[in-house]
Amino acid sequence: MFFIIALFIIWASSCRKDFEYAPSDGHLSFSKDTVFLDTVFSTIGSSTYTLKVYNNTRDDVIIPSIQLRNGTDSYYRINVDGVAGKTFQNIPLYAQDSLFIFIETTVDLAPSIENTLLYTDAIQFDSGNNLQQVELVTLVKDAIFIFPKTTSNGNKETIVLTYNDDGEEITAEGFELNDDQLIFTNEKPYVIYGYALVPNNKKLIVDAGARVHFHKNSGILIKNGASLSINGEFSNDQELLEGEVIFEGDRLEPEFSNIPGQWGGIWIESGSTNNTIDHLTIKNANIGIYVEGNDQLSENSLDIKNTQIYNSSNYNIWAKSANITGQNTVLGGAGKSSLYCNLGGSYNFTHTSIANYWNGGYRTSAALRIDNFSNTESGNDLVSARFKNCIIDGNGSKEISLNTNGANLFNFSFESCFIKFNDIGNPIPNNPLYDFDNENFYIDVLLNGKTAFFSPLYNDFRIALDSDVVNLGNPDFAQEVPEDILKTDRTLRPDLGAYQAMENISSQ
Repeated sequence: MFFIIALFIIWASSCRKDFEYAPSDGHLSFSKDTVFLDTVFSTIGSSTYTLKVYNNTRDDVIIPSIQLRNGTDSYYRINVDGVAGKTFQNIPLYAQDSLFIFIETTVDLAPSIENTLLYTDAIQFDSGNNLQQVELVTLVKDAIFIFPKTTSNGNKETIVLTYNDDGEEITAEGFELNDDQLIFTNEKPYVIYGYALVPNNKKLIVDAGARVHFHKNSGILIKNGASLSINGEFSNDQELLEGEVIFEGDRLEPEFSNIPGQWGGIWIESGSTNNTIDHLTIKNANIGIYVEGNDQLSENSLDIKNTQIYNSSNYNIWAKSANITGQNTVLGGAGKSSLYCNLGGSYNFTHTSIANYWNGGYRTSAALRIDNFSNTESGNDLVSARFKNCIIDGNGSKEISLNTNGANLFNFSFESCFIKFNDIGNPIPNNPLYDFDNENFYIDVLLNGKTAFFSPLYNDFRIALDSDVVNLGNPDFAQEVPEDILKTDRTLRPDLGAYQAMENISSQ
């Protein structure tokens, strides 16, 4: 009998609780008065943002309604304590408790609207005299979307990326660029889905100031006989970067700004020659630029200058038997090597900063890696790998790695360069490739020391006043590249790397 009475009391008190809620009366509190959803592209969904709603009173309350001000036509989507919708009725909220509201948006800009739109709405709580609301604000950019077609069986169009060792095709979602898609302007950003293929005998031209964004597993493939010309210019405003060409992922939220491996990269296929790149920034790729050369090396595979590549999950530049010339190039953090010269080739880098301060996990590869063999020990001649007035640095102990098969040519030289190579506790015994006194390989080399980069973990490789590389450049090499990457004259007292130190800037 006692047990039945106790159950009745519990049941009665729980039922009575349902009738103890009071209207919210406009006394809710919020974690934010405005939710700013970061910039998104038209038709691409945003990240999820959070708003917390508090009942700081001593009474349990009912929120009569929670809804979007723009109603069912709103481009925002909300989720209230796990339930998705745009209108909610009679939401309970206990005293001294809170609830979560999750917010997303996908905005489809009409063709008549300008390239950017500040889209606003609000989450409204209750109505009339008790109305409270939290504003929602999103900057939306229009873009040119380039993507593979959907075939009749519902699958995406694919292209052949390469072949495996058995000669079998390796394919990926992708498409061939049409003639009217072979010039990227700076009028609107481009968003690419899949691999955009530049066909034989065609050239992709990218104008100064262009912004190209890549979805996951996307990139550009320059086919045999095709070429790439990126024509960026120096930017007078180093915050706006109005002349720079920028290649990056398609997520614009700040939390994605330094996440590596968001997209594939630029692939220059064997047989593609005379590719040129000027004032380009590549960030957050898998491999920034992958260059396949051939045994002939009669024509330049790539001429790259005034360019920064960093935060690639594997390599910033991976070159196989290629012929590359680089000037004022900055190759920053990468999950493996900043620059990998593989299977021989011909390389000539002047005033280049190769500095791998990768902080995304353990890194085993040196910042600069050069070899003339593959896993099968066969390889091609390393006709030349010449580095002049360069910096090779990083947060590892040895930042150059040299490997030869002993059969093919292996010609390399470092002239007036800074090299980080600290073999204390782990020396490389009797290896003539690392004989830093051998002037066939090393001339006027500074071994170890202080580079004093501004912020290497964030890929800012400008040099501070007290850097050991100040005034160490060979003036003859500086005449080949008379201005640094920021257009500062370096002919009088050249520093090493792509940047002149601030001390020299103020004194020249």
